[in-house]
Amino acid sequence: MNGYVYPKGKYNVSASKLSDLVLEKGGTPVRSIVLTTWRSGSTFLGDILDSHPGNYYHYEPLLQYEIVQIRGPPLWQEAKHLVHSLLNCNYTTLTSYLQYGMEHNYLFTHNSRLWEMCMQFPELCFVPEFLNSFCRLFPFQSMKIVRVRLKLFQDLLDDPTLNLRVLLLIRDPRGILQSRKHRFWCPGNPDCTESSRLCADMVSDYSAALKFSKKYKNRFKVMRYEDISLDPYKSVSGLFSFFGLDLHPKVIDFLDTHTKVDIGGVSSTYRDSKSAPFHWRNDLTFEEVDAIQGSCKSALRLWGYKNAVNASHQKSFIPISKQFTFA
Repeated sequence: MNGYVYPKGKYNVSASKLSDLVLEKGGTPVRSIVLTTWRSGSTFLGDILDSHPGNYYHYEPLLQYEIVQIRGPPLWQEAKHLVHSLLNCNYTTLTSYLQYGMEHNYLFTHNSRLWEMCMQFPELCFVPEFLNSFCRLFPFQSMKIVRVRLKLFQDLLDDPTLNLRVLLLIRDPRGILQSRKHRFWCPGNPDCTESSRLCADMVSDYSAALKFSKKYKNRFKVMRYEDISLDPYKSVSGLFSFFGLDLHPKVIDFLDTHTKVDIGGVSSTYRDSKSAPFHWRNDLTFEEVDAIQGSCKSALRLWGYKNAVNASHQKSFIPISKQFTFA
């Protein structure tokens, strides 16, 4: 936190000193959620947030729900309790969450601060009392969620004790579905494979976003993955301002090392960011693209994506509007 300029009312954050942001001292952390769907660039964006040394990152807390989209009750009641508890650093009642983490440690490995402690003191890693206390030391609490649709977040945004801010991250459905083809967990799960379900969710999210952008002007934002990828430094600077975070030197270091070259497999966050969003133009046949476009007409239009006209056009066209403005 050295050199951090406290908002003092800016970004709708009243904090003027560190204790104002630390739960352990009776403060209110800056709480932020990245909400999207599978293979939309959220791992990359979450790791950018995690690169800030004052941030405690809750990575995909709903992993235990497997490959389903939560669109309402009864699953949302359970999921909301889990999300709310984690944002308040309360692991005490989260037995199934912790048990899942014991068998799937990637639930914790993306949280750099926590996993460093887990490596040193593995016997403490899944002990609620330790997690409660450790989490409460951090002024920034971030989370990424890919299994819940936006309309359900109204209750959390309305909770004055959280002062939560939410980013809805959107990606071209053609890019999403192309990326999902490479994941072993996707086939056989309709919420993952069916373009009609994906795009119905995108239309639903658009409707909710219209409402939220007016009701929560300072605490709700929409960004497209493609726009972030094409200009990561400008986009991340704007995103951090929205979240009330400073652009820490370690965040710049992360961008310098993770946006220039492709390294690693399909889950790697080392990417040539300018080309990563558009691989689908070469990796999908026009027949596949045409089928997606047929079931995603409304979603593509609402979110500012252009249609490929034929196979040769698909290989070379720019599929996004130059400057998308959500209104």
